[in-house]
Amino acid sequence: MLAIFQKQVALAPQELNSPRAGAVKPKNPDEILRDFHAAHPADAFSTSFGGGAALACVTSHALPAAGYQRMFCGLDDIFCVFLGRLDNLSSLIRQYGLCSKSTNEALLVIEAYRTLRDRGPYPADQVIKDLSGSFAFVVFDNKSGNVFAARSNDDGHDGAPLFWGVAADGSVVICDDRDVVKRGCGKSYAPFPVGCMFHSEGGLKSFEHPMNRLKAMPRVDSEGVMCGATFKVDTFTKINSMPRVGSATNWAAAWDDAAM
Repeated sequence: MLAIFQKQVALAPQELNSPRAGAVKPKNPDEILRDFHAAHPADAFSTSFGGGAALACVTSHALPAAGYQRMFCGLDDIFCVFLGRLDNLSSLIRQYGLCSKSTNEALLVIEAYRTLRDRGPYPADQVIKDLSGSFAFVVFDNKSGNVFAARSNDDGHDGAPLFWGVAADGSVVICDDRDVVKRGCGKSYAPFPVGCMFHSEGGLKSFEHPMNRLKAMPRVDSEGVMCGATFKVDTFTKINSMPRVGSATNWAAAWDDAAM
């Protein structure tokens, strides 16, 4: 899967940008998208949005992976690219009152996002924590222009692969293929941190430890050159305020309060 968001849609953490130039120069979003299609000419599909966003995916049969599914779904102008599996999909379908025959993991994630955005009484980290399995996903809300991405920790293992970086024009690039991100972003790329979620308005946050801040750790590549940072939960610093909970809570309010 591949997601590209220009700066007016989402801003990557500053630490992800590497000032060191390498042999591979960052590319512009249209070049990265063309390279993705060129790598999978018969199996890749994509959609672009006028606000500066693009989503792409490769069918699961083209890139089989043990226990992983690749999905691309849209509902009510909300779109999701999903990689992995949800072990508790059936119980979540009942929880959200959905039709089990037509609901897959990507649609469930869209419904969870929509519930949080419109009427959810729970903070975002609690809802994502309810998703059990190995997964990585990106949601784009075309109505509001919001981006939401997350990657599971998979019980202490790395889980579904996900990487992100910064393109030549500053766009955020998120993809499960490390080579796509590395070729497209040069030195400004890193693994997307496990157990974390990213929102275009609230930034990066751990959903496993929502009261702890994240700290950036410099990365050194195989050539010994500094490149984009990775992010770890800082066990010594905590966020003082609690997320607001109640009937008046919406997606943005819950996120903003948690980020204070």
